Amino acid sequence: ISQGKNKRLTKSKKGGKKKAVDPFLKKEWYKLIAPSIFATKECGKTIITKTQGTKIASDGLKGRVIELSLADLNNNEAMSYRKVKLCIEDVQGFNCLLNFHGMDMTRDKLCSLIKKKQSIIEANVDARTTDGYIVRMFCIAFTKKQDDQLKETCYAKSAKSKAIRGKMVGTMSALAGKGDLKTLVKALIAGTTGEEIEREASSIFPIKDCYIRKVKVIKKPKFDVTALMEWHTDDGSDVGANVAPVVEEELVAGSGGRL
Repeated sequence: ISQGKNKRLTKSKKGGKKKAVDPFLKKEWYKLIAPSIFATKECGKTIITKTQGTKIASDGLKGRVIELSLADLNNNEAMSYRKVKLCIEDVQGFNCLLNFHGMDMTRDKLCSLIKKKQSIIEANVDARTTDGYIVRMFCIAFTKKQDDQLKETCYAKSAKSKAIRGKMVGTMSALAGKGDLKTLVKALIAGTTGEEIEREASSIFPIKDCYIRKVKVIKKPKFDVTALMEWHTDDGSDVGANVAPVVEEELVAGSGGRL
């Protein structure tokens, strides 16, 4: 074998090892600004690589979806089981303006509701708001025993379940159709729709724990800056501070008051 043929093995690689550069030096932080319907406006920060050549940072940010707890957004720990999805729609300076993208329920809350010896009734509907958004809403409810019931189980027959589903679909469609997306989100945050469905369905079969468990924005209208700015400017109407629920005091015999 002739020697000295395989010279490339002995030679060191050209340029040596590349120096490790901290990737975070090329990145910058942007503030997340939530819509004005929530109590907390500045709800977090997001990171992105700085603008370089044709790759613009703001384009990379648009369309990002952020999931937050409603407890953090509204400073109300009672709503910790609600998760809100917000989407970055516009970037102004170092501020990312968010818009509603969806709503969900935490898994542990959902699991705590599901029990034996009762029926689950679920319904979903695609509804259009007056400002052109198409939202898909999912509702869940559970049957409950009647007040004087001795029987252990409270299963609903399929006809009763179907009738209750009809009520759910009707209520959700009416809720979405009567106003714009902002009105709908306010109603969803208030969470009174579940109680409304419970009242309506009580004539068919007694139900409990009725929630709109999930909301998805399926289709959005063409992007409009003025419409987005309406989400981020206060309505001007002073809604006042949240009032704690009134707890009725029970009078105890002999406490001085007449019973």
